[in-house]
Amino acid sequence: MSRGANVPLTREIPGLRQIVVGVSWNGNAEPVLQDNLVMAAVLCDQTNKALSAEHFVFFNQLTSPDLSVSRLEKALADEQEQVEIDLPDVPPEVNRVAFVLFVNEGTAARRTLGQLRQLTVGVRDGSDNRELVRSENLAPALSTETALVLGEVYRHRSDWKFKVVGEGYASGITGVASDYGLPL
Repeated sequence: MSRGANVPLTREIPGLRQIVVGVSWNGNAEPVLQDNLVMAAVLCDQTNKALSAEHFVFFNQLTSPDLSVSRLEKALADEQEQVEIDLPDVPPEVNRVAFVLFVNEGTAARRTLGQLRQLTVGVRDGSDNRELVRSENLAPALSTETALVLGEVYRHRSDWKFKVVGEGYASGITGVASDYGLPL
């Protein structure tokens, strides 16, 4: 899937209850960069703002308050980081869940996502780990960015859809937090 493309999930797969959104990357000769990449999820309202600071799921906050979104401790398949979503349990006030990849402590160390050779985001069926969709390689369009909105799962009428976003931030997680109304 290319940037901006979206796909219906629950309309195409009736009964889909649990999904796993994961990110895969290859930094080739940059092992230090690879060890400092973090995936996070932001649970947003209709205005695309986080419901609260507790609705930012990452390594220091492994689940959303309602437990519908969880960061997996150990990624499955061929992905480095994964977030699991129980779709029926997502509260009605959550309109979308955005998935972010950022370089932890990247600016000071001059690490950027532009150093990656390969970067994709994918969605799997949580019941059998079958891959449903995968993005194109997002890495070639990156240069000085230290954070990237990979994609989002969002409500569309009574269904859930997935969209590849691919929006980068040279200002890192600070820029993401500002756009999503998160205090840092």
